[in-house]
Amino acid sequence: MYPFTYVRGDDRQAAVALAAEPGTEFLAGGTDMLQLLKDEVRRPRRLVEITSLSGMSEISSGPQGLRLGALARMADVADHPAVRDEYPVISQALLASASPQVRNMATIGGNLLQRTRCAYFRDTAMPCNRREPGSGCSAIDGENRLHAVLGGSDHCIATHASDLAVALVACDAVVVVTGPSGEQRIKLEDLHLLPGETPEKETVLQPGDLITAVEVPPLAFARRSLYRKVRDRASFEFALAAAAVALDIDGGTIRQARVALGGVGTKPWRSHEAEKALTGAKLETASFEKAAAAALAAARPLHQNGFKIILAQRTLIRALLTVGA
Repeated sequence: MYPFTYVRGDDRQAAVALAAEPGTEFLAGGTDMLQLLKDEVRRPRRLVEITSLSGMSEISSGPQGLRLGALARMADVADHPAVRDEYPVISQALLASASPQVRNMATIGGNLLQRTRCAYFRDTAMPCNRREPGSGCSAIDGENRLHAVLGGSDHCIATHASDLAVALVACDAVVVVTGPSGEQRIKLEDLHLLPGETPEKETVLQPGDLITAVEVPPLAFARRSLYRKVRDRASFEFALAAAAVALDIDGGTIRQARVALGGVGTKPWRSHEAEKALTGAKLETASFEKAAAAALAAARPLHQNGFKIILAQRTLIRALLTVGA
């Protein structure tokens, strides 16, 4: 582990000012950061610990929707009555994430900003454009069974790891960010960047920007929502394919739909194509199959991960069948 300076943030503005300086990063639950520090994948000069900052751990629900403090623990959010009842897709995504021990420590903000689990990114002996720009992408011609089929480029095909982000994207969530220039709100769908030619740039956040909360707007039909995750083992495993869906149904017709995919994209993958196919469609298997085909139409498989296309389609169809019932 490379040496670094540890600073405890006393208040929000002071923490933001410190983190705006080169080589400085925030530290919250640390469930991802500490592993990356030990493996020398991340080498900050200074860490600003923010767990004591006030006003960032609350969970509230009302006519304005749901507000999750960025320091709220994953376990607490998953078990909150308003989340379970009004946004079950969020609770289910959290419960499908990691282990109970990790969920008891990991924070909402940290989960959204966790780094990819690509083995080449986490092995400093291997070339990786995301970790070391210009060094190459080892996964493209290497072991890529777990990698993305949507949103990749010739420079990076690393899969985004967060289950929670997929569910929140499907619910039109917004992140509240405090930075050196003040407060702003960013659609979660726009927070993460496609790798393109600059895979080292993973989000639109600038130095010093701190996610303070996540806001989920009131969405009545979110009560009819589901997160379905398919993985190699039953627990503490990242998705091979996942689907977050919510349906607004009038009789046998779908009035509105929300669809997002996980395990197959380089970012939390909102499928507007699937939503368009579902809107106005009959509540039947043929409609779901058409939507699933639209969701994966732009997939770009490699030599080991082509199975993810069919798997993601079937996962989405099963999720829609369950919610539709």
